[in-house]
Amino acid sequence: MAAKIIDGKAIAAEVNEETRRRVEALRAAGRIPGLAVVLVGDDPASQVYVNAKAKKCAELGIHSDKRVLPADATMEQVLELIGELNRDPRIDGILVQSPPPPQIDEEKVIAAIDPAKDVDCFSERNVGKLLIGKEDGFRPCTPWGVMLLLEKSGIDPAGKHAVVIGRSNIVGKPMAALLMQKAKGANATVTVVHSGTPDIARFTRDADILIAAIGKPEFVRGDMIKPGAAVIDVGINRTPNPAGGRDKLVGDVKFDEAVEVAGAVTPVPGGVGPMTIAVLMSNAVTACERRK
Repeated sequence: MAAKIIDGKAIAAEVNEETRRRVEALRAAGRIPGLAVVLVGDDPASQVYVNAKAKKCAELGIHSDKRVLPADATMEQVLELIGELNRDPRIDGILVQSPPPPQIDEEKVIAAIDPAKDVDCFSERNVGKLLIGKEDGFRPCTPWGVMLLLEKSGIDPAGKHAVVIGRSNIVGKPMAALLMQKAKGANATVTVVHSGTPDIARFTRDADILIAAIGKPEFVRGDMIKPGAAVIDVGINRTPNPAGGRDKLVGDVKFDEAVEVAGAVTPVPGGVGPMTIAVLMSNAVTACERRK
């Protein structure tokens, strides 16, 4: 029996509708949530992501402030812009599109963002709050999007063995923290595997919940999946289209094999991606509610 396909677009629409209602309540009280997106350079993929965020802001009634600096911008220019946005009362959330050009120290840029406006949950303060289970920070966009996908698909992590493939600061590490969190009720037993783990499949075959965030196209094959497991594919990889034309988007999971083994699986595109933007919008509104 083929796996259930988890529809990230439909679940993201639910989250966005709740965000829209919160925005309406804030507007009724005379406050408009504001999100600033900073783009350094003219990378085409980054421009697509930034424009998608601006479009979603417009749909939800959030003020969007798109700031573009040239590819040869200096650290001083970027930090000056961050300081301006930190002081701007119209702006509740700030994010800097990643990756920036090589002359820009991304760690220093993240550290310069006011933690109260760090809607990506990248700052040391917000990451620390996440790890100790405090509720007054922000929830990281992609990992929290995964948690919502599980919750709204009826998949309870409590008592389950969750395996996370990948140890990045953006997905792997915070994902593991959220899954094992007692305060938020996840209560999973978590294993993290990565590029330095011998025989990754030995661990993935034991996973009730498998989250792939390793950045390798179709890395997870069907024989690496426990029958009936929930498989969440965080990867977005562009691969040449054998038929020619535009590159093909694939995840970190070989979808047509996974769907024959898993109990539930997310597609790429249309799975985790829409949830990441939905949580970003929700975080921006949360920042506005707190400042109000």
